[in-house]
Amino acid sequence: MSTILKPVRNCNHNSTLKYIHNVRKIINIAVANDWLIKDPFLKYKSKLEDTKFIYLTIEELERIKNKPIRIPRLDLVRDLFVFSCYTGLAYADLKKLTSNQVVIGIDGEKWIQEYRKKSDIRFSIPLLPEALEIIEKYKNDPQAVYKGKLLPVISNQRLNGYLKELADICEIEKNLTSHVARKTFGTTVLLNNDVPIESVSKMLGHADIRTTQKSYAKVLDKKVSDDMGKLKEKIYGQKPEIKMLVSA
Repeated sequence: MSTILKPVRNCNHNSTLKYIHNVRKIINIAVANDWLIKDPFLKYKSKLEDTKFIYLTIEELERIKNKPIRIPRLDLVRDLFVFSCYTGLAYADLKKLTSNQVVIGIDGEKWIQEYRKKSDIRFSIPLLPEALEIIEKYKNDPQAVYKGKLLPVISNQRLNGYLKELADICEIEKNLTSHVARKTFGTTVLLNNDVPIESVSKMLGHADIRTTQKSYAKVLDKKVSDDMGKLKEKIYGQKPEIKMLVSA
């Protein structure tokens, strides 16, 4: 099955295992009801790979935002990427976004309210100035208007391909993808600006806060370290020296 999912469906290792896990549930039911003689996955063993958590720093994000770009397709890709960096929208949700999902929130400001395509979980995102500026830029775009969408979103394959060009132009050494934008929102835009993890979870449309904690575990550890550093400075007036314990 993995020989089909990986090269044909372009699934990575962990996504492949998740699909296989779901199929195995059906197989187990079939075996339990004697619809199958034996479990074909009985000797199949594999484990999830550790994935790199990639996001942009504020300096890298500013570099992309402020880079003069005269190539229309790359200018569009930059706008779509930056929009996701300030909304956290996954590609599937970005592509289906319409003006109907932009509503006035409880604070009287514009929000995006929708259900995630992946999980059908509702999310609510207050729109920051950068996102509002991009919406305004494309409000009369012919392609977006024709399709009834908020933005003229291209295919994910083309988007990720052009993002590699954008990274080169902006001298970003990280592998830019649409998912990196979502991670940048959760990390650089929210957590690094002291937005509570509960609010981050709600804006990202996670099923529960444990999903957010698991996804952003390393970022949260670093934030705890940074916060403790600030606390030490506040209490002691300066960062205390770290004394090494030397065994006799």
